[in-house]
Amino acid sequence: MADWPLTSDLGPLGALPTAPRLARGFIGVVLTAWGLTGLADVTELLVSELTANVVRASTGPDGNPRYDNEGKLPLLWVRLLSDHFRIMVEVWDNLPPAIGTPVVRHPGPDEESGRGLEMIDALSEDWGWESVPGWKGKRV
Repeated sequence: MADWPLTSDLGPLGALPTAPRLARGFIGVVLTAWGLTGLADVTELLVSELTANVVRASTGPDGNPRYDNEGKLPLLWVRLLSDHFRIMVEVWDNLPPAIGTPVVRHPGPDEESGRGLEMIDALSEDWGWESVPGWKGKRV
């Protein structure tokens, strides 16, 4: 694994429709401070897609947020790491794997959604997800 001397974290954020916009703003501020503005557009797009996926998985069929058994809203975190040339993006959430596991879809030409992970695959060097021991959710 590469050495990532630059790190910055955002969160916890409630998994609400406003989260992707907040995450994009965070990316812009951090990458400007790190002198990596040339990577901002793609990174903002990737983080927006990943956080939107958490929001979508956190929303019930009725369009309302899903709350856990304790009445708490699902949360997400964004972490940026850099070696001064490349960026690693992590989006963490506390969703149970049963409702929040990333799966690449292959939608038909008439479908309005389902292309986000294909786009992430095309625009990133590598991507994946994992459960983290001792953590209820996952890291993408």
